[in-house]
Amino acid sequence: MVTVVIRAPTLNTPGHVVVPGEFYEREKTVSLEVVEADKVILIHYTLTDDEGTVLDSSRDDEGEPLPYLHGHQNIVPGLEAGLDGKKVGDKLVVDVAPEDGYGVRHDEPPQPVPREAFPEGVELEPEMSFFVEAPNGQPVQVFVASVEDDVVFLDTNHPLAGKTLHFDVEIVGVREPHPSELEHGHPHGIEGGEHHHH
Repeated sequence: MVTVVIRAPTLNTPGHVVVPGEFYEREKTVSLEVVEADKVILIHYTLTDDEGTVLDSSRDDEGEPLPYLHGHQNIVPGLEAGLDGKKVGDKLVVDVAPEDGYGVRHDEPPQPVPREAFPEGVELEPEMSFFVEAPNGQPVQVFVASVEDDVVFLDTNHPLAGKTLHFDVEIVGVREPHPSELEHGHPHGIEGGEHHHH
């Protein structure tokens, strides 16, 4: 935030006649906290589907806002585009089509994998995600669709794939990133001072 001092001629009422040589000064606070690339943005959001069902929210139990590094694909493309150029204090609803959200659903059914293929002690739950190595050696993100006895069903579809997403957003903060945050491509907590390893 910056304070701009506006200097203008004094108006001599009635008739608004300008009195030569006399000026008044007025302070006006102008927000420069604009959502733009390479800034850490703090948002509160509530995510709903077409039926109005709440899928996720940062406002649960007086939760903290979500920090993300704008322009670095920390959030879905449609939401990031909808926030670009907005300012701290803005409240808006951003509707995101599947193509700009978590993608269109693929038709391939979830694939069964033996439970013993996973490390011992890891509790597997539906919607949990992790990366596996594809036949070409590239990492692929997969999601746990279900766990049945000794078999885990993995899906390459995100749980929200194919859904139109509705984000009710309030922009609550903008800050400069720490150099390490730019290097890593994401924020290290709300203030940026959290200990972080890669």
